[in-house]
Amino acid sequence: MKKHICDVLVVGSGAGGLASAVSAAHRRLDVLVVEKEPVFGGTSARSGGWMWIPCNAPAKRAGVEDSPEKARRYLEHEAGEHFDAARVDAFLEAGPKAVEFFEQNTALQFDLGPTFADYHPDAPGGMPGGRSIVARPFDGREIKDEIKRLRPPLAEITFLGMMIGSGKELLHFFKVTKSPISAFYVAKLFLKFLRDMAFYGRPMRLMNGNALVARLAKSCFDMNVPIWTRAAVKELLRDETGKVTGAIVDTAEGRVEIEARKGVVLAAGGFPQDAVRRKELFPHAPSGHEHVSPAPPGNTGDGLRLGSAAGAAIKDGLPNDAAWVPVSRPPKRDGTLGVFPHFVDRSKPGVIAVTRSGKRFVNEADSYHDFCQAMMKACTKEGGEICAYFIADHKTLRTYGLGFVKPSPVPYRGHIRSGYLFEGRTLSELAEQIGVDGAQLERTVATFNEHARKGEDPEFHKGSTSYNRSLGDPEHGPNPCVAPVEKGPFYAVKLVIGDLGTFAGLRCDENARVLGEDGQPIGGLYAAGNDALSIMGGNYPGGGITLGPAITFGYIAARHMSGANS
Repeated sequence: MKKHICDVLVVGSGAGGLASAVSAAHRRLDVLVVEKEPVFGGTSARSGGWMWIPCNAPAKRAGVEDSPEKARRYLEHEAGEHFDAARVDAFLEAGPKAVEFFEQNTALQFDLGPTFADYHPDAPGGMPGGRSIVARPFDGREIKDEIKRLRPPLAEITFLGMMIGSGKELLHFFKVTKSPISAFYVAKLFLKFLRDMAFYGRPMRLMNGNALVARLAKSCFDMNVPIWTRAAVKELLRDETGKVTGAIVDTAEGRVEIEARKGVVLAAGGFPQDAVRRKELFPHAPSGHEHVSPAPPGNTGDGLRLGSAAGAAIKDGLPNDAAWVPVSRPPKRDGTLGVFPHFVDRSKPGVIAVTRSGKRFVNEADSYHDFCQAMMKACTKEGGEICAYFIADHKTLRTYGLGFVKPSPVPYRGHIRSGYLFEGRTLSELAEQIGVDGAQLERTVATFNEHARKGEDPEFHKGSTSYNRSLGDPEHGPNPCVAPVEKGPFYAVKLVIGDLGTFAGLRCDENARVLGEDGQPIGGLYAAGNDALSIMGGNYPGGGITLGPAITFGYIAARHMSGANS
């Protein structure tokens, strides 16, 4: 068996793993990253790329007033009885330092989402914006041929493969038929996209999670950190004291024994594609197969299994063991079903959600995690399938789109033929198609419309928070999230529950060291990203609460392995 010696072995190539690698390499440690899939980037490369890190440098430069004490109060409120003071304090202390480190020493640069509010901005310590940052767009040509190994973005959230940024850029796409400025902006981006496809076979203007991973990967390559793909870790190696000393890795050239002198970082992306663990932990998936995830197929819980075999403790039993998101299933040309996560359309005026009872059950503009919790509760009470439907009229559909259906001028009737989008001339006709109580749907819409014409929603208060409004239509008044559903034909899209990452994971301390069943650190073993137990206590406080802690605890793990204090 071949042997490879390094200081640090990182298992997984998402944001947490690559942040660990870059931070360790900067401290002059010899680092190796191994990834079992043929491409690197993990779920991070498919994600929106936002990172929730209070008191970050871009926010300070923008004059945002925040404090660690205020953020701690917010996290204590959100996590409740699962609040881990030591790890939260470590995150709040190291998060801003990590951001400054990456800005000053690597290719990773950030932009602020100034109006990207916390998901519960009115809770104690909540903020109307300033805690979420995103990687700056990146030219994929800067990583040269390695671009071929970068996991592409989730196809369902692109437009013909073109990545679209959030915020102002997304607004241009919504206004493409209404504003000459927006039309010119979109046309220019589309021409660049066509050029890239002709010359490179994929977009080179990388956005969101693709930009985050590409920037971290470039930093790895600049520091001579290799990323082995098609390299699956089969087992961790330990010495007679139980300290983790390396791993056995299956590669295309055969098995390799890796000796890691300083430590191994588990960052394999949690367990969203592990049907066995989903069956144990996801209440809406009694067989483990009722749940669908936009995560890559390789995220099957390898980090948790490797850690457990080395004596690590796994913590579950949180109020939610994953970050929920409503998803729909657009058919693909090969007959399989895609996974479209609903981030933006929920907040748009003229969109409501109902269960099979025909009743609304939630403020649709609340966070996707809260939306799904309400959906599970309502459907469980009703005793039917855990699903819901978005309902919209023709004007709303063509103005904002609905799920995978794009707004005007993009054609939409193909989605009706595929069975993804349901259409009815009347609400009663639509209800019959989707198996919803028609009389109740008509009553629900009539009641909603009575108040929506005045921009009000007394039942669920859609548009009542800064987070709600941040994703609404700023040009629609008086409430950017509320408009009546009144002129047919009417449309529906079916929703089921998916995830944006898992919360249950390996118990860790404030230095990212994995803890054993006895509560003591396992020598040489660290975890970052979704392999580690979430510090959010099973809740979802804001945009980027997986990736923010991922890069921060990756930074903390490297700092600890190097023996540094900062």
